Amino acid sequence: MFCRASAPPVARGLCAAAVLALAACSPEPPATWSGYAVGDFVYVAAPLAGTLESLEVRASDTVARGAPLFELDAASETAARDEAAARLQAAQAQQANLEKGRRADEQAVIRAQLAQAQVALALAQREVERQQRLLAQGFVSLAQVDDASTRQRAAAARVDELSAALRVAQLPARGDEQQASRANVAAAGGALRLLERQLEKTRRFAPAAGVVNDVFFRPGEFVPAGQPVLALLPPGNIKLRFFVPEAELSGIRLGQSLAARCDGCGAPLQVRVSHIAGQAEYTPPVIYSNAQRARLVFMVEARPEPADAARLHPGQPVDVERPVAGTP
Repeated sequence: MFCRASAPPVARGLCAAAVLALAACSPEPPATWSGYAVGDFVYVAAPLAGTLESLEVRASDTVARGAPLFELDAASETAARDEAAARLQAAQAQQANLEKGRRADEQAVIRAQLAQAQVALALAQREVERQQRLLAQGFVSLAQVDDASTRQRAAAARVDELSAALRVAQLPARGDEQQASRANVAAAGGALRLLERQLEKTRRFAPAAGVVNDVFFRPGEFVPAGQPVLALLPPGNIKLRFFVPEAELSGIRLGQSLAARCDGCGAPLQVRVSHIAGQAEYTPPVIYSNAQRARLVFMVEARPEPADAARLHPGQPVDVERPVAGTP
């Protein structure tokens, strides 16, 4: 419709009113981008299955890094650890035994036997000398001298035998036996460390400072392996997620500082853009802005300053103000 100058005054007035009405109905982009707060929760679980023995925290508790969170029943793990510790002690004792000679009492027995053999040898030597003198005088036969010499050689062999036995009793075990014993000690020590590690896994501590957002199990309940017992939200894991129309994407960049508002948050929040989606999507149904409905948008994430993170709660709606042209 055109407002001609030749038209009657009334017609021209109606035409101008219609143009103004159309201009007023033209949609203008809103002053903010709609979004909501998101929490990257830390789900704390035990890699072992077991009954939840104790729970040290409740939902909404604030915990420090390293604070105890929960503990599973560790009766079987404790018994296995104690058994492995006993096996290690046995292997160490065996190694120590192989690295030294036989006991002092056992060596004393061999020394006593050696002393008896030495006395017997001395007697046998004197008997041989006596038999040789008698043979020279013709009182005994040569066969008797030979018998005395045989007994003397047997006594000398017994002395040599016991002397060697005493030396062996004073020596440690052979090198191969000692090496095998050391390997047994190493294996037993490794098994003990593994079971101690398994026992440690029944007790879980806070991996970071934060707020306990939710607790999924109660004491007495059975917890499957790897199933989270609670969700922890560190302050640094809170971020904003909002949606920018494709036509306005060029006005935003990584690291850019923006202001955001939310109900009950008081002063505007200072956030910094940390992620821009590389693919467009339709406005999610959680965003109820008529101006943005059924339009292609790009998801953008921004993280608040540490001082402002405590004012946000996951799922809370937020409005991110559009940056003024030329702002960093």
